Amino acid sequence: MKLTKLALGVTLASVSLAACQQGTDKKDAPVSSTSAVESNESATIGDVVFVNADTLLANYDLFKDVKTRLEGKAKKAETDLKGKATAFEREVGQYQQTAAGLSNEQRAVTEQRLARKQQELANLNQSESNRLMSEEAEEQKKIYDKVEAYLKDYSKEKGYKMVLSYSRGNSAILYSDESLDITQDVLKGLNEAYAKEKDAPKTEAKTEEKKK
Repeated sequence: MKLTKLALGVTLASVSLAACQQGTDKKDAPVSSTSAVESNESATIGDVVFVNADTLLANYDLFKDVKTRLEGKAKKAETDLKGKATAFEREVGQYQQTAAGLSNEQRAVTEQRLARKQQELANLNQSESNRLMSEEAEEQKKIYDKVEAYLKDYSKEKGYKMVLSYSRGNSAILYSDESLDITQDVLKGLNEAYAKEKDAPKTEAKTEEKKK
């Protein structure tokens, strides 16, 4: 279980559209191979910048923490399921060794019980997979919301009208001048904001301790 590059790449593309929404009904302006948006009415080179989604994913601390947490939960779930499966296989083996000495009724009862256990294991496996997938989707949404909110404020502060997303092998941008790349600046701001969020509970705890 992991958050994929493709998933956040799409997220950043969606954020870009949200950040540049101007409340008009104009058709999208064509994007050239140099990433400039040609429009006589609204956009100039300085209005359009981009974020490298690959770099952001590799270095955004929130994404790394979420990925590590989800992988840990997936590993634990896998270990628990393997333990239950091993115990079931052992029980089946024991039955096979003693089946010859059991009556038809005893064999039928035992086989029904083992069949129920097998189905329970299959249901548990599916349930755990669904739970982890649901949690991953929730975490992706949280990351999306944070990136979206940050880019909206960032674009407003810097005066950008459009923030594009670049991901190697999955991007409409074939070339862009390095001066339009705001990835490191955005990444720095996102990580600083996340660091403050992580430190907030510790600061509150220290404040409460001093009051006592």
